[in-house]
Amino acid sequence: MTGFRATVVVQEPADCPIADVSATTDDPITSVTRSRAATDGSVVEEFGVAAGSSVETTEASSRTELTPVQANDREEIYRFERESTADCACEVIERTGTPLSSVRAQNGALLLTFRTLELEEIADIVDSLRARFDGVLVEELTQDHEDDSSDRVIVDRDLLTTRQREILETAHELGYFEYPKGANATDVAEELGIARSTFTEHLAAAQTKLLDALLEE
Repeated sequence: MTGFRATVVVQEPADCPIADVSATTDDPITSVTRSRAATDGSVVEEFGVAAGSSVETTEASSRTELTPVQANDREEIYRFERESTADCACEVIERTGTPLSSVRAQNGALLLTFRTLELEEIADIVDSLRARFDGVLVEELTQDHEDDSSDRVIVDRDLLTTRQREILETAHELGYFEYPKGANATDVAEELGIARSTFTEHLAAAQTKLLDALLEE
């Protein structure tokens, strides 16, 4: 059996306290755990930041109380509780029946990693996220192969416009697809001399074309 592993970036995840905090810290947030209360369906989340980090949230998400629960020389752990909501990017994915294997945050964006059996499932999840959030991009997509006889797809790069290829190449050269990022969306947009929103629109269009080519039978 083979399967796919995808990491999707949500650049603007609405009122997400973890993403908000990551915008104010130097290091990415990589330790996130989540659980759902059996009684009222509320969600409890914990995340860790480097010791001594200044933990702040935006005005929109400041209604969420962050409670410190543990601290040592390396890390400080915070906990908060919230109601289950359709405005949560993590829950958008989980409602498809796909569990998240990793939740991270960096520079105000969420990086959500999950596994599927079919490539079509990834495309459906990305569509669901884009219906609710701006700046949704597939940062990583890998497939495990059982042997050399596994199905392979050749993608014609001429599917992309010259501008889309330029944007993909520049983003790759600047380390936009790396983790931790070598450059964020604003950095790449400035290098290209375009608005950040224009960069994310071109990148999303290019990724859609590539996914469509991979899904063709």
